[in-house]
This record gives sequence, structure tokens and C-alpha cells, in this order.
Amino acid sequence: MEIAYLSLAALIMEFIDSSLGMMYGTVLSPFLLLMNYSVADVVPSLLISQAVGGFIASWRHHRHGNGDFNSGTTDRRIAVTLIWFGVFASLIGVSLSVSIPPLILKSYIGLLVTLIGLLILWGRSLVLTNARVYLLGSVSAFNKALSGGGFGPLVAGGQLVFRDRCEKGAIASTDFAEAPICLLSFLLWLCFKGIPPLTLCLPLCLGAAIGGFLGPCWLSTIRNREGLKKMLGMLVLLEGIWVLYMVWFR
Repeated sequence: MEIAYLSLAALIMEFIDSSLGMMYGTVLSPFLLLMNYSVADVVPSLLISQAVGGFIASWRHHRHGNGDFNSGTTDRRIAVTLIWFGVFASLIGVSLSVSIPPLILKSYIGLLVTLIGLLILWGRSLVLTNARVYLLGSVSAFNKALSGGGFGPLVAGGQLVFRDRCEKGAIASTDFAEAPICLLSFLLWLCFKGIPPLTLCLPLCLGAAIGGFLGPCWLSTIRNREGLKKMLGMLVLLEGIWVLYMVWFR
């Protein structure tokens, strides 16, 4: 029965993540810890399951027209930039994580995500330039490497601050970039910590695969771009406030 619960939880959260660009690790991590799984088991299991769901979701996003990952497109350029920064940040972030107090790191991420949410809801926008894409990729991937979270709301939400950036393309690019970064992190974890329990890992992978298959289909049916942007802005804002609450009031 527990295996069924794990698969269902991963399916629901990957459906949300692949259709809105965030929430998988943010929700499942504390959920699994409450089920008495250790951090050493939870982290790699989430990484590999999110990689599985992300690769499937990326293919489905491209097929349904949410994102265009053909050579030379904006969606592909942004995603590849994020991936490259993720590769380097995963190496740099691990070495720096031991020297940065968790309180400062989590507060910084919470404040940054909250600010992005406010900018989206306020309607403020910036011109999309290569330098700003590099900056977004640096901050997002660095946060992922340092804390294991904060990638989705920063990448999906951060892109929406750019003028004329398509909401669906921002979500699709986030899935496209996050999948290989999660896979790389999982492989590094295997080298140092070993294989996580299959009774946790496999149900999460199964649920994430199904959720990643279904989520992009739902996203492709949304026609109200402004409504989608406001919904994403509110979701990013609430996630930033939630991170700050968990840091300072629990």
C-alpha cells in the first residue's frame, strides 16, 4: 500500500511540476521525511525520479507545442544555457555549501523567489538579453547545487519577468533544463553515497513518469496566457513566502 501512495504522490506532484514548472521537490521532500525516510534516501530518489519525469515532460512539451526545442529557437537556447550553468554550479556549489550557513542560504532563496513573484504580479518586465539569461542561469543553477531546491520557481518565474517571454515556453524550458541537471546530481550522489532503496526510488520514478506524460497535455489546452501568467506569479510568490516561513517561524 505504501508503494501505491508513493507512486500517486509522485504522479500528482510531477503533473503539477510539468504543467506549471515547479513544486515537485518542494512538496515531496518534506512529505517523504514525515514518512520517516532519511535525507540520504530522499534526496537521490527525488533527483532520479524528477529526471525521469523531466525528460518525458520535455518530449511531451515539444510534441504539444508548449516549447520548441529545435536548433536555434529561444526555448532551446535558454534551456541549454541553464544546463551548462547547472553542470558547473553542481561542482562549485557542493564545495561552498559547507561554508554557507543554511539560514542565510534559505533566506536568500526565499526572498529572491518572493521578489520574482511580486514582479510577475506587478507586471514589471525586462528586455530578454543574453546577459540576463546567463545571470538567471547562474543564480538558479547555483541555488540548485547549494540547496537542492529553488530551481523551478526561479527559472520558470524568472523567465516571466522578461518581456514577451511565452509562459508555456518558460515552463517547457524549465523541465528541459532541470532533467539533465537532476540526472547529473544523482550520478554524483551514486559515486559518493551509493544506490538509494529501490522500494522508494522505483515507485517515485513510476509516478513521475506518468505525471510527466500527462502534465504537458493539460498545459497545451490553456488559451488564457494572461491568466496563466498571473497563476504562475501567485504560485511563485506563495512558494517564496512558504520558504521564509519554514526558515524563520518553524
